[in-house]
Amino acid sequence: MTVRQPRYSKEEFARRGNEIYESQVRQQVEEGNDGKIVAIDIETGAFEVADTPIAAVDRLYERYPDAQPWVIRIGHRAVYRFGSRSLKNSP
Repeated sequence: MTVRQPRYSKEEFARRGNEIYESQVRQQVEEGNDGKIVAIDIETGAFEVADTPIAAVDRLYERYPDAQPWVIRIGHRAVYRFGSRSLKNSP
């Protein structure tokens, strides 16, 4: 089993992941994939879409074994939600 270590701080992961999603990935995945998960390698910009975070990350690792994945739910501000309200339509 390969042990993968993050090479960036949590803040840097978030900054890079969100920047790549907004500038390169969003327009390619948003239509028809609402609610699915996209895993983005914050170093290469490569991404994979799947129904679950684990499936998306596993697919990304198959292509890029040394990937540094950032995970986003398409059309939402968070991967998971807590409570009864959706974050999608929150102010």
